[in-house]
Amino acid sequence: MTKNVNDWLNQHGDYLYRFALARLRNPHQAEDAVQETMLAAIKSTNFEGESSARTWLTGILKHKIIDLQRKLIREQPISDLVDLDATETSMDDFFDATGHWLEKPQALEMPENTLQQKQFLTVLNNCIDKLPSKLAAIFMMRDVNETDNENICKELDITATNAWVMLYRARMGLRKCLEINWVVGTVS
Repeated sequence: MTKNVNDWLNQHGDYLYRFALARLRNPHQAEDAVQETMLAAIKSTNFEGESSARTWLTGILKHKIIDLQRKLIREQPISDLVDLDATETSMDDFFDATGHWLEKPQALEMPENTLQQKQFLTVLNNCIDKLPSKLAAIFMMRDVNETDNENICKELDITATNAWVMLYRARMGLRKCLEINWVVGTVS
C-alpha cells in the first residue's frame, strides 16, 4: 500500500495532536511527538493495511510518547529528583494516630455538564503540575496512559514496591489538591 503522508496528516493530524496533548500536557512536546510519528511512518515498511491508518499511527504515537516521557525522566536534573520521604504530602495530613481519617474524604462526582468538566480538568491539570515531576510522571503513565506496572518499573528503573508507593503518594496528593481546589456542586 502506498503511503501518502500528506493525506495521513490531513486526515489524522488533529486527532494525533489531541491524543498526544492529552497525555503530555505540553503543546510543543505534542507537536514533536506527532512529527516523530509521521517520520517513523514514512520510514516504516510495516503498514500493510490490515488495520486503519489511524490505528497504526496511534500505535506509533503511543510508543513515541512513552519514549519522550522516559527521556524526560532520565534527563531530569538532580535538584528536581524527589526524595520520597520528603514529599509535600504527608500521610499525617489525612489520618490520626489510630489510622482513621481525620476528615472523611468528599465523594467526587463526575461533572454533569461541559463547563463543569472543563473546569474540573483545568483544576486536575493544575494539581498534576503541582506534584513532584516523578510522581506526576508515574501517575500519567499508570492512570492516563494505562501503562502496566511491569513496563513502568522497567522504564523508570524502579522496583514494583517503589512504583506502588509513588503512585499512592501521587494519588493522595491529587486527592488532597482536588479537595482543596475543586468543590463539588458549587457550579450550576
